Amino acid sequence: MRQDNNTESDEKLVSRVGAGDRQAFRVLAARHGMRYRMLAYRFTKNMAQAEDLAQEAFVKLWTHADRFDAGKAKFTTWFHRLVVNRCLDEKRKRHYEALPENFDKADPSLSAEAVLEQVDDRQKLSVAVGTLSERQKTAVTLSYFEGLSNQEAADVMDLNIKAYESLLVRSRAKMRQVLMAEKDELLAALG
Repeated sequence: MRQDNNTESDEKLVSRVGAGDRQAFRVLAARHGMRYRMLAYRFTKNMAQAEDLAQEAFVKLWTHADRFDAGKAKFTTWFHRLVVNRCLDEKRKRHYEALPENFDKADPSLSAEAVLEQVDDRQKLSVAVGTLSERQKTAVTLSYFEGLSNQEAADVMDLNIKAYESLLVRSRAKMRQVLMAEKDELLAALG
């Protein structure tokens, strides 16, 4: 007798999706849809695009569920990889137009009052994460925003655990350097 869909493991549901079970697919989409839209949003900073990318990943789940091997990874690790790869592919496709030669940039410096009013911890962290390479951003996102263990994140990035942990250490060091430089700039502006 089949279990109730809401209590079946993700891995069993994926197996059923591979056999064309639409109800199992609906359960997985309902169970994980929001989580993976937010993951895509962290890469794109655009909710509409994040929803599209997450939907494309779910379409890939529907058409390629038979490729999932529960012996090699948990469903969530495998699906994280699908979403992250789709986001990185989309980022690589974007081409930005160069600004006209005589374009005047606005002065990015703010008054001390404006700096104190606008800067909060999340904004500082977002700026620091923005300075990281794509691989470093991916590592930080998986570990700190998605809550994956180092082993799970290493699996998503197809790295061994030592290489992943080394990447994470370099990422934190770079973020620390950026945050310290920002602190020094704030102190200089106030001084």
